[in-house]
Amino acid sequence: MHQPHTLPQLLLARAGQQPQSICQRHKDRGIWQTYTFGQVQAIVRELALGFAAMGLRRGESVILVGENEPEIFWGEFAVLALGAKCIALYPDLTVDELHYMGEDSEAVFIVAHDQEQVDKALAALERLPKIRAVVYWDEKGLWSYTHPLLHTFAQVRALGREHAQAHPGLFEREVAAGRDDEIAILTYTSGTTGRPKGVVTTHRNLFDSAYRFLDAVPVRPHAEYLSYIPLAWATEQYYGIAIGLLAPLVVNFPEKPEEVLNNIRELAVEVLVFGPRQWESLAATVQARMLDAGRLRQALYRFGVRIGHAVHVARLEGRRPGWLARLLFPLADALVLHPLRDKLGLVRAKVVVSGGSAMAPDVFRLFHAMGVPLRNIYGASEIGLLTAHRGTQYNLETVGHWMTVRPEFGAALEWKIGPDGGLLVRGGSGFNGYYNKAEKSAEKIKDGWFDTGDAVSVTESNELVFLERVDDMRTLASNEKYPPQFIETRLRFSPFIKDVMTVGDRRHPFVTALVNIDPEVVGRWAEERRIGFSTYQDLSQNAEVRAMIQREIARINDLLPPHARVVRFANFPKELDPDEGELTRTRKLRREFLEARYRPLIDGLYGGERHVDAVIPVTYQDGRKGELRARVIINDLAPAPVEAGAPGAGGAARAARLQVQEVAP
Repeated sequence: MHQPHTLPQLLLARAGQQPQSICQRHKDRGIWQTYTFGQVQAIVRELALGFAAMGLRRGESVILVGENEPEIFWGEFAVLALGAKCIALYPDLTVDELHYMGEDSEAVFIVAHDQEQVDKALAALERLPKIRAVVYWDEKGLWSYTHPLLHTFAQVRALGREHAQAHPGLFEREVAAGRDDEIAILTYTSGTTGRPKGVVTTHRNLFDSAYRFLDAVPVRPHAEYLSYIPLAWATEQYYGIAIGLLAPLVVNFPEKPEEVLNNIRELAVEVLVFGPRQWESLAATVQARMLDAGRLRQALYRFGVRIGHAVHVARLEGRRPGWLARLLFPLADALVLHPLRDKLGLVRAKVVVSGGSAMAPDVFRLFHAMGVPLRNIYGASEIGLLTAHRGTQYNLETVGHWMTVRPEFGAALEWKIGPDGGLLVRGGSGFNGYYNKAEKSAEKIKDGWFDTGDAVSVTESNELVFLERVDDMRTLASNEKYPPQFIETRLRFSPFIKDVMTVGDRRHPFVTALVNIDPEVVGRWAEERRIGFSTYQDLSQNAEVRAMIQREIARINDLLPPHARVVRFANFPKELDPDEGELTRTRKLRREFLEARYRPLIDGLYGGERHVDAVIPVTYQDGRKGELRARVIINDLAPAPVEAGAPGAGGAARAARLQVQEVAP
């Protein structure tokens, strides 16, 4: 067979060269099931021929929606084998989102996981007349469904076997006909600045980004990898799909999302990729559990992490650890650090990556102190992976050095800073535009350069520092700028804060914040202190909880120049929810939507109010609409951390606010 230029061609090559090597592993009903390359290729062949018999043709579009399980990967490989393109969607999407992206991508098939996803597909069918089939793999609860467009994976595979007998060699011919410039996937943007757009990604784009990473961060062939981040995110297309075949990796699938931590520990994976929110959540879990520990265990934990920091972080930064830290390190590792890594399933972790958005350096330092070599990557769905922390020494304040592009995929990556401070990039396999959106595509190209829309700086060692989205850099009434994401990522390092949105623009003289507390961690904290509460609203507005959040914000204020410090804040009376449109599916804030929905709260923050009686529209899990009525307390920030109940706290905060107001024009 010729040199593989598409993912299905690569799968066939792997199956031919090493048919007995493990390709995938999935925990099903408590038992790990393994699939070799030969088995996966045979399943994909049956599915592809079944799809062909059902009328799927080269160039058409297929939606895939479900949790990370082998079947969603098989479905993608089968669709790509026929030269069609895949649109993977987040499993928690709504019917309206399914309709929009199905219509925008001109989808003709939907490949769905289970009853939940099938119900969404059936609900959207009336508005998606092009859909010719809905294929699902988990049959639980669907035995009585009789819709004519419904088909099980088993039925499609049986149809594929029949089609193979009638059309011998068809699968191999279709795969061989694939070209590297064919569209492989459409990856939809998060939609933080408007309706999501389908990023056109070819096989060449996927190979290019995969090789960029493999050349930057060596990966052992057949290393154990956990597939957890959704296929809807381009990052998993690079790792689980492309690198999974190129390296190759043993791609493991958790039994279910809530079992991820247990499954990581069972597998002791070597390669792990999470988004910043997931790493922050893991760090918060460690910190929260230590809050529950006795004083002796807490002291032991602090000792271990301090020694780990003195050794691992020092070496990471190119410094020689002190003699005392080196002497105590074996004890700290045996008593604290190795057990921590073991509890998290990271004992064998070698390639541990955070990607997607900025993350507080304190989170990185905590994992490095434990002995987990967490590193950053940076890129964009439109133009692929761009930078990575390389080697064993790198700056945690950056997103790493530029990756190299293999000559067969294009010119070397070049960059420059645009007039608005945004990063412009060109090189590699390039940007192919947004699907059926020529005008939007043209807006992203500036004189041949792709405009990432990210405000960045570059260190003396040529490492890239991500500051903020250009559109999100804020200017106060005083004409001074501040970076909201810098503040927010550092606040999220607190185990008590799940999400936070800073507020303040040219209409405002100072910075304020709206905080989404973590109900699980704060709930345990409250119970230990015998603080009564019944709902999230009760907990978030409790006086002691508000004082605790005040201290967390004051700690971060100490890192900021005076004009960028948070002066007033309020706790959201409900959790932020992607289904409400408040967050994207990757848990990024939809700022414009949030500012409109919580306008009365924001007006209260800047109007000197002590509380706001808010009426917030909500959507219940069964689809019913309603309203949440809540009295939300406005809190002042003191210039330094002040314990709850300390005299003069409110007066100090008001003085700080007055000082800011005085310098505003």
